[in-house]
Amino acid sequence: MSIETDRAEIISGVRWGKTIGSPIAVSIENKDWQNWRAGMSVLIEDRGAIPPVTRPRPGHADLAGALKYATKDVRDILERSSARETAMRVALGAIAKKVLADFGIAIGSYVTQIGNVSFPAGIPVTDAELHGLFMAAEKSPVRCPDERASQHMVRQIDRAIKGKTSLGGTFTAFATGVPVGLGSHSNWDRKLDGRLAQAIMSIQAIKGTSIGDGFAMASTSGSAAMDEIFFTASSKSGEKTFYRKTNHAGGIEGGISNGMPILISAVMKPIPTLKKPLQSVDIITKQSFSAAYERSDTCAVPAAAVVAEAMTALILADTFLEKFGGDSKKEVKRNVLGYRSYLKSF
Repeated sequence: MSIETDRAEIISGVRWGKTIGSPIAVSIENKDWQNWRAGMSVLIEDRGAIPPVTRPRPGHADLAGALKYATKDVRDILERSSARETAMRVALGAIAKKVLADFGIAIGSYVTQIGNVSFPAGIPVTDAELHGLFMAAEKSPVRCPDERASQHMVRQIDRAIKGKTSLGGTFTAFATGVPVGLGSHSNWDRKLDGRLAQAIMSIQAIKGTSIGDGFAMASTSGSAAMDEIFFTASSKSGEKTFYRKTNHAGGIEGGISNGMPILISAVMKPIPTLKKPLQSVDIITKQSFSAAYERSDTCAVPAAAVVAEAMTALILADTFLEKFGGDSKKEVKRNVLGYRSYLKSF
């Protein structure tokens, strides 16, 4: 962020503040672009404007990508595989969030661990708990809800900078207000948890993801891992409703949203670009070398959590519109109201 401001501009698909049905195109200007006009030009006349990159960096897509796509210039791989592309995911995710907000669905995230400093938030059950964690996280420089843990995380990042290394960590993304019935058990590629997991795993440096209690379920009994079902005819809204007192499942059962908050946790590995050189091999000369350092963060876990919010919003917007359909917001709202009426009478 020392040279980028990430200001997004909508350039099509919206007229006078309202979508008109055509694709929404968003532009984000990269301030470093002017320095790369010839080096990344589409014109063959500019070939050779900058020297090829032949030294792959450990932990990146460099070598695997060069071998897969038969290129001797790793620049072809590293530019596309860069996490810079997540800026656009966040921009488009903001649009998806706005769509979902019109139907009472809110999305947020918070960091639970950086390095060996953790904030064991447990598994929140209520919307209020999650929104409280999110608001506290928004006040933290590392997006951790706990002030003391945040301070320790900052100090650990400072130590990592001095040690010329990097840090990974964990975070949780959540969605509240999600209705029962998004996703499906009927086909493997329609399962909501599967679609969300793929979306989160697609974020650079994410090496693991889980829903609800996730991996902790491996060490618990079945009686402790399931969410018992209750029924009331006198909820706050005066409606008959099924409900749960716990949320071990993270809001998804059998690939279908169950009405509880959706909880997705993920693990991010330490950023592989290090000021302390790692060993690699030049793909042309086959000689060993110490990997070069390029501009990078020391810890990107807080930023990755925001990207996860965007990916969660995009998947939920897709599944929400698949469920309720319609060619206008009014039509979708009619369908949602009809579904809610059906649930009341179930």
